[in-house]
Amino acid sequence: YVGSIMATGTFKIGTPTAVEPEDNLSSVYSLAQNYPNPFNPTTTIRFSIPKEGLVTLKVYNVIGEEVAALVNEIKQAGNYNLTLDAVNLSSGVYLYKLRAGNFVEIKKMILMK
Repeated sequence: YVGSIMATGTFKIGTPTAVEPEDNLSSVYSLAQNYPNPFNPTTTIRFSIPKEGLVTLKVYNVIGEEVAALVNEIKQAGNYNLTLDAVNLSSGVYLYKLRAGNFVEIKKMILMK
């Protein structure tokens, strides 16, 4: 999703632009490191899920506050690319967390303005 972070800390949902499945199906759950990292102001996050289910992908600041909910829906099995536009976030370290089925993984990303 391309959107903006509002002053209240909630993610303002924009038009879906990059959460699209790729053709290849994955046999494992995975969350890739965002690219580029560090980034300014956009970055790509890739993840794979081997079976349909509820998927959440959220971004947190370093003190654990949720600053964006990028995905929160049932997704079909596949490989996904998501573009995060962090134009309204401050420079710093952020964590992004993928939860799908029993799978949970967290990665770190750095926004440098």
